[in-house]
Amino acid sequence: MAKAKTTKKKSSSVKKETKKEAKQPVKQLITKDMLIGEVASKYPETIEVMFKHGMHCIGCGMTAYETLEQGCMGHGMSEEDVGKMVEDMNKLAVKKAK
Repeated sequence: MAKAKTTKKKSSSVKKETKKEAKQPVKQLITKDMLIGEVASKYPETIEVMFKHGMHCIGCGMTAYETLEQGCMGHGMSEEDVGKMVEDMNKLAVKKAK
């Protein structure tokens, strides 16, 4: 009597999870609503990112009162510019946190 071939369907759930993980945005340790001084204090490595994006307010007295977004907008940055800067800051902060 011949044995019937049984084939097992490979589960693709692992591959799907991996793809989902790859598409996930960078973890948000920093948001545009955080105070500039708070971010600089908690994540000093991000100060260089702020400088790179044209935000040179670190020594200003308003850092204790202005959010990242307010400071950026006050210096003529667009919403897109603010988003890109915050994204770059999060990439660095998450990398340093590991």
